[in-house]
Amino acid sequence: MGSATFRPRTSGAARPDNAGGHGAPGGSRGLPPRRVLSHEALVRGGGYYFLAHGTVDMDGLARALAVSRATLYRVAGSRDRLLGEVLWWLGNRLLTVARRARRADGVGGVVEVTRHYVGELSRSAPFRRFLAAEPELAARILFTTPGLVHRRFVRAQVAIFREVLGPDLRALPGEPESLAYLYIRIVESALYAELLTGRPIDLALAEQALRSLLTSTPPA
Repeated sequence: MGSATFRPRTSGAARPDNAGGHGAPGGSRGLPPRRVLSHEALVRGGGYYFLAHGTVDMDGLARALAVSRATLYRVAGSRDRLLGEVLWWLGNRLLTVARRARRADGVGGVVEVTRHYVGELSRSAPFRRFLAAEPELAARILFTTPGLVHRRFVRAQVAIFREVLGPDLRALPGEPESLAYLYIRIVESALYAELLTGRPIDLALAEQALRSLLTSTPPA
Protein backbone atom coordinates (compact mmCIF):
# COMPACT_ATOMS: atom_id res chain seq x y z
CA MET A 1 0.00 0.00 0.00
CA GLY A 2 3.06 2.20 -0.05
CA SER A 3 3.87 5.00 2.31
CA ALA A 4 2.96 8.66 2.47
CA THR A 5 3.02 11.65 4.75
CA PHE A 6 -0.44 12.32 6.13
CA ARG A 7 -1.52 15.91 5.72
CA PRO A 8 -4.91 16.68 7.24
CA ARG A 9 -7.20 18.34 4.74
CA THR A 10 -10.33 20.06 5.84
CA SER A 11 -11.07 21.73 2.52
CA GLY A 12 -13.44 19.46 0.64
CA ALA A 13 -13.25 16.87 3.41
CA ALA A 14 -14.86 18.46 6.42
CA ARG A 15 -16.58 21.82 6.31
CA PRO A 16 -18.48 23.90 8.84
CA ASP A 17 -22.25 23.57 8.84
CA ASN A 18 -22.44 27.36 9.16
CA ALA A 19 -19.61 28.19 6.77
CA GLY A 20 -20.83 31.74 6.39
CA GLY A 21 -19.65 32.52 9.91
CA HIS A 22 -23.02 33.73 11.20
CA GLY A 23 -23.17 31.38 14.17
CA ALA A 24 -25.74 28.73 14.97
CA PRO A 25 -29.35 29.05 13.82
CA GLY A 26 -31.53 31.01 16.16
CA GLY A 27 -29.02 33.73 16.84
CA SER A 28 -26.54 31.82 19.04
CA ARG A 29 -23.04 33.14 18.49
CA GLY A 30 -19.59 32.26 19.73
CA LEU A 31 -20.09 28.49 19.49
CA PRO A 32 -17.48 26.49 17.54
CA PRO A 33 -18.97 25.45 14.20
CA ARG A 34 -19.84 21.81 13.70
CA ARG A 35 -18.04 20.20 10.78
CA VAL A 36 -19.73 18.12 8.10
CA LEU A 37 -17.81 15.01 7.08
CA SER A 38 -18.74 12.97 4.02
CA HIS A 39 -18.18 9.22 3.91
CA GLU A 40 -15.86 9.61 0.90
CA ALA A 41 -13.74 12.20 2.69
CA LEU A 42 -13.60 10.04 5.80
CA VAL A 43 -12.34 6.99 3.89
CA ARG A 44 -9.79 9.06 1.97
CA GLY A 45 -8.58 10.75 5.15
CA GLY A 46 -8.48 7.39 6.93
CA GLY A 47 -6.42 5.99 4.07
CA TYR A 48 -3.80 8.72 4.31
CA TYR A 49 -3.76 8.35 8.09
CA PHE A 50 -3.18 4.60 7.70
CA LEU A 51 -0.28 5.19 5.31
CA ALA A 52 1.34 7.51 7.82
CA HIS A 53 0.72 5.40 10.96
CA GLY A 54 0.08 1.80 9.91
CA THR A 55 -3.28 1.86 11.70
CA VAL A 56 -6.35 4.02 12.23
CA ASP A 57 -6.64 5.59 15.67
CA MET A 58 -10.08 7.12 15.93
CA ASP A 59 -9.05 9.93 18.29
CA GLY A 60 -6.06 10.80 16.15
CA LEU A 61 -8.09 10.69 12.94
CA ALA A 62 -10.81 12.89 14.43
CA ARG A 63 -8.19 15.49 15.33
CA ALA A 64 -6.60 15.25 11.89
CA LEU A 65 -9.95 15.79 10.17
CA ALA A 66 -11.00 18.50 12.65
CA VAL A 67 -14.20 16.73 13.64
CA SER A 68 -15.54 15.38 16.90
CA ARG A 69 -15.44 11.71 17.88
CA ALA A 70 -19.24 11.70 17.70
CA THR A 71 -19.16 12.91 14.09
CA LEU A 72 -16.44 10.42 13.19
CA TYR A 73 -18.36 7.45 14.61
CA ARG A 74 -21.64 8.63 13.12
CA VAL A 75 -20.13 8.54 9.63
CA ALA A 76 -17.83 5.52 10.15
CA GLY A 77 -20.20 3.30 12.12
CA SER A 78 -17.33 1.54 13.91
CA ARG A 79 -13.57 1.30 13.80
CA ASP A 80 -13.76 -2.19 12.26
CA ARG A 81 -15.99 -0.95 9.47
CA LEU A 82 -13.81 2.08 8.82
CA LEU A 83 -10.68 -0.07 8.67
CA GLY A 84 -12.41 -2.34 6.18
CA GLU A 85 -13.31 0.65 4.00
CA VAL A 86 -9.77 2.03 4.29
CA LEU A 87 -8.09 -1.28 3.46
CA TRP A 88 -10.34 -1.74 0.44
CA TRP A 89 -9.67 1.86 -0.71
CA LEU A 90 -5.92 1.35 -0.45
CA GLY A 91 -5.97 -2.18 -1.87
CA ASN A 92 -8.12 -1.14 -4.81
CA ARG A 93 -5.65 1.62 -5.66
CA LEU A 94 -2.87 -0.98 -5.82
CA LEU A 95 -5.10 -3.29 -7.84
CA THR A 96 -5.74 -0.51 -10.35
CA VAL A 97 -1.99 0.01 -10.77
CA ALA A 98 -1.49 -3.74 -11.20
CA ARG A 99 -4.18 -3.91 -13.88
CA ARG A 100 -2.55 -1.08 -15.81
CA ALA A 101 0.84 -2.78 -15.62
CA ARG A 102 -0.43 -5.97 -17.28
CA ARG A 103 1.10 -6.89 -20.64
CA ALA A 104 -0.02 -10.49 -21.18
CA ASP A 105 -3.43 -11.79 -22.23
CA GLY A 106 -5.33 -14.91 -21.28
CA VAL A 107 -4.82 -16.78 -18.05
CA GLY A 108 -1.22 -15.56 -17.99
CA GLY A 109 -2.50 -11.99 -17.95
CA VAL A 110 -4.85 -12.72 -15.05
CA VAL A 111 -1.98 -14.17 -13.04
CA GLU A 112 0.27 -11.25 -14.03
CA VAL A 113 -2.16 -8.78 -12.44
CA THR A 114 -2.07 -10.83 -9.24
CA ARG A 115 1.73 -10.96 -9.32
CA HIS A 116 1.99 -7.16 -9.55
CA TYR A 117 -0.55 -6.69 -6.76
CA VAL A 118 1.01 -9.21 -4.38
CA GLY A 119 4.46 -7.74 -4.96
CA GLU A 120 3.33 -4.22 -4.09
CA LEU A 121 1.29 -5.25 -1.07
CA SER A 122 4.01 -7.47 0.38
CA ARG A 123 6.39 -4.48 0.30
CA SER A 124 3.96 -2.14 2.06
CA ALA A 125 5.50 -1.06 5.39
CA PRO A 126 2.23 0.42 6.78
CA PHE A 127 0.35 -2.77 6.02
CA ARG A 128 3.05 -4.90 7.62
CA ARG A 129 2.91 -2.75 10.75
CA PHE A 130 -0.85 -3.16 10.94
CA LEU A 131 -0.69 -6.95 10.61
CA ALA A 132 2.06 -7.21 13.21
CA ALA A 133 0.30 -4.95 15.73
CA GLU A 134 -3.30 -6.19 15.30
CA PRO A 135 -3.24 -9.64 13.66
CA GLU A 136 -6.61 -10.81 15.01
CA LEU A 137 -8.37 -7.65 13.88
CA ALA A 138 -6.65 -7.85 10.49
CA ALA A 139 -7.74 -11.47 10.03
CA ARG A 140 -11.35 -10.63 10.97
CA ILE A 141 -11.55 -7.72 8.55
CA LEU A 142 -9.63 -9.26 5.66
CA PHE A 143 -10.52 -12.93 5.63
CA THR A 144 -14.06 -13.45 6.86
CA THR A 145 -16.63 -13.94 4.13
CA PRO A 146 -19.07 -11.38 5.63
CA GLY A 147 -16.25 -8.81 5.59
CA LEU A 148 -16.63 -6.17 2.91
CA VAL A 149 -12.93 -6.39 1.93
CA HIS A 150 -13.15 -10.03 0.88
CA ARG A 151 -16.44 -9.58 -0.98
CA ARG A 152 -15.15 -6.57 -2.89
CA PHE A 153 -11.95 -8.32 -3.93
CA VAL A 154 -13.99 -11.27 -5.22
CA ARG A 155 -16.10 -8.88 -7.30
CA ALA A 156 -12.94 -7.15 -8.53
CA GLN A 157 -11.49 -10.52 -9.55
CA VAL A 158 -14.58 -11.30 -11.60
CA ALA A 159 -14.08 -7.94 -13.35
CA ILE A 160 -10.44 -8.84 -14.03
CA PHE A 161 -11.51 -12.17 -15.54
CA ARG A 162 -13.86 -10.35 -17.90
CA GLU A 163 -11.35 -7.62 -18.69
CA VAL A 164 -8.39 -9.90 -19.43
CA LEU A 165 -10.04 -13.00 -20.86
CA GLY A 166 -12.70 -11.35 -22.99
CA PRO A 167 -14.39 -13.97 -25.19
CA ASP A 168 -12.22 -16.67 -23.60
CA LEU A 169 -14.20 -16.20 -20.38
CA ARG A 170 -16.50 -18.95 -21.68
CA ALA A 171 -13.58 -21.39 -21.58
CA LEU A 172 -13.23 -21.14 -17.80
CA PRO A 173 -13.96 -24.44 -16.04
CA GLY A 174 -16.73 -22.95 -13.93
CA GLU A 175 -18.80 -19.87 -13.14
CA PRO A 176 -16.61 -16.73 -12.90
CA GLU A 177 -18.02 -15.81 -9.47
CA SER A 178 -17.24 -19.23 -7.96
CA LEU A 179 -13.77 -19.31 -9.50
CA ALA A 180 -13.08 -15.77 -8.29
CA TYR A 181 -13.93 -16.80 -4.72
CA LEU A 182 -11.46 -19.72 -4.88
CA TYR A 183 -8.88 -17.59 -6.68
CA ILE A 184 -8.91 -14.94 -3.93
CA ARG A 185 -8.68 -17.61 -1.22
CA ILE A 186 -5.52 -19.00 -2.85
CA VAL A 187 -4.00 -15.52 -3.06
CA GLU A 188 -4.88 -14.85 0.59
CA SER A 189 -3.38 -18.12 1.77
CA ALA A 190 -0.09 -17.36 0.01
CA LEU A 191 0.16 -13.65 0.79
CA TYR A 192 -1.04 -13.48 4.36
CA ALA A 193 0.73 -16.62 5.51
CA GLU A 194 3.93 -14.74 4.78
CA LEU A 195 2.77 -11.44 6.25
CA LEU A 196 1.23 -12.90 9.42
CA THR A 197 3.65 -15.73 10.22
CA GLY A 198 6.86 -14.60 8.56
CA ARG A 199 7.05 -17.69 6.36
CA PRO A 200 8.53 -16.82 2.96
CA ILE A 201 5.88 -16.48 0.31
CA ASP A 202 6.01 -19.21 -2.32
CA LEU A 203 4.63 -17.17 -5.19
CA ALA A 204 5.62 -19.77 -7.80
CA LEU A 205 3.53 -22.43 -6.07
CA ALA A 206 0.63 -20.02 -5.66
CA GLU A 207 0.76 -19.10 -9.34
CA GLN A 208 0.78 -22.78 -10.29
CA ALA A 209 -2.36 -23.29 -8.20
CA LEU A 210 -4.03 -20.25 -9.77
CA ARG A 211 -3.27 -21.41 -13.31
CA SER A 212 -4.56 -24.89 -12.50
CA LEU A 213 -7.76 -23.43 -11.11
CA LEU A 214 -8.44 -21.48 -14.31
CA THR A 215 -7.41 -24.14 -16.81
CA SER A 216 -8.48 -27.45 -15.26
CA THR A 217 -11.12 -29.49 -17.05
CA PRO A 218 -14.32 -29.79 -15.00
CA PRO A 219 -15.51 -33.34 -14.29
CA ALA A 220 -18.07 -34.75 -16.70
